[in-house]
Amino acid sequence: MGYSPPTLVTARLLLRPLEVGDALQAQVLFPFWEIVRYLDAVVPWPYPADGVLTFYRTVAIPAMERGEAWHWSVRLKEEPEQLIGTINLKCGERENRGFWIGIAWQGRGIATEACAAVNDFWFDILAFTVLRVGKAAANEPSRRISVREGMRLVAIEERDFVSGRLPGEVWEISAAEWMARRRLAHPESLS
Repeated sequence: MGYSPPTLVTARLLLRPLEVGDALQAQVLFPFWEIVRYLDAVVPWPYPADGVLTFYRTVAIPAMERGEAWHWSVRLKEEPEQLIGTINLKCGERENRGFWIGIAWQGRGIATEACAAVNDFWFDILAFTVLRVGKAAANEPSRRISVREGMRLVAIEERDFVSGRLPGEVWEISAAEWMARRRLAHPESLS
């Protein structure tokens, strides 16, 4: 049996374990072409009015209960009641992390900060040895996050996205590589 992940705290963010009650806010922010176009084609488009609630009830929360996935709402510390996106980790060989950030909050480094927090959780708490992320090759903002994290491109493949069949990529980083980068970025933590 799984468990609810802990709240993760970063310099600017609160990542709270996802709850059914988060669906209403997410439903307002999520169904925009700019957000969904590079997501896996399992996401319906046009997006249904109850799409987030259905996903939380039938996919996300049951996967958390089974210990197969960990989902968080992304919130700014200064506005903790406002959901601004979500991020998740999931077991699997090909794809372990996904996220979306509401349009009004994009371009501020929020996804990068949230990804670092969940990467730490993946490696430090869950003790996985490798993290893999899949994405559309055309999704430049997501590619930049992977590059900044020190991930390497390990596969190129055609995939079905909401916007159609496109070149996709798989990026990865090992636990040892992530921890070495973290030590270089924060040498004060070595003492």
